[in-house]
Amino acid sequence: MKHLSTLFLLLSGFLGYAQDATEIIRKSENKLRGDHSSGTVQMTIERPNWSRTMTMKTWSRGTEYSMILVTEPARDQGTVYLKRKSEIWNWVPSVERTIKLPPSMMSQSWMGSDFTNDDLVQESSILKDYTHKLLGEETIRGTACYKIQLTPKEDAAVVWGKVISWISKDDYLQLKTEFYDEDGELVNTMEGFEIKELGGRRLPSKLVMTPANEPGNRTIMRQLELNFDDEQPEGFYTTQNMKRIR
Repeated sequence: MKHLSTLFLLLSGFLGYAQDATEIIRKSENKLRGDHSSGTVQMTIERPNWSRTMTMKTWSRGTEYSMILVTEPARDQGTVYLKRKSEIWNWVPSVERTIKLPPSMMSQSWMGSDFTNDDLVQESSILKDYTHKLLGEETIRGTACYKIQLTPKEDAAVVWGKVISWISKDDYLQLKTEFYDEDGELVNTMEGFEIKELGGRRLPSKLVMTPANEPGNRTIMRQLELNFDDEQPEGFYTTQNMKRIR
């Protein structure tokens, strides 16, 4: 993104705002995902009367391919989710079945968490499927951020009716994101905490997803390891490999 002054942002017209907002989103996404990556993630689902924790290995190649392998707890061990372009697959080892997820499943909870299937496998692209508008600047926990509204394009098959994201001005970190339904009601809020170096990049190592209307519920995602140099070929992301990967 070009480093534009606040004065230029204020004086620029609508097209300038739209372009700047898209570049900010692009910078943020590129920093978060890279061309390829692998890592280890721990997810804790918290409810008023119970909690449970899962550990997963993850791999991605751009925005077109991703793989998630559940390694703990034992009852979920070996469960795999695969994204290949516009197709999402789930391997369930207990019944030895590969299931293709229909688009209607993208808004459903991922393994009982507050993240959706779409959140985890990123079927929709916030760059391709949304238009972007810079709403202004706000401070999140002492950090100056761009406030950007994402509105789905007419033909985009997306989960959310609107998304608002706060991205830090200094290093393009996604510190807060609000997800709204088609009626404009807030559904979930995701916040990024504990900034540290992961894979040679400063990133939030802890993400907290909190539903708006379910007091005491939240899901915490911790990035334990992240490697941007582990490049897997396209052939790694296949339904056949889902059954073999460990």
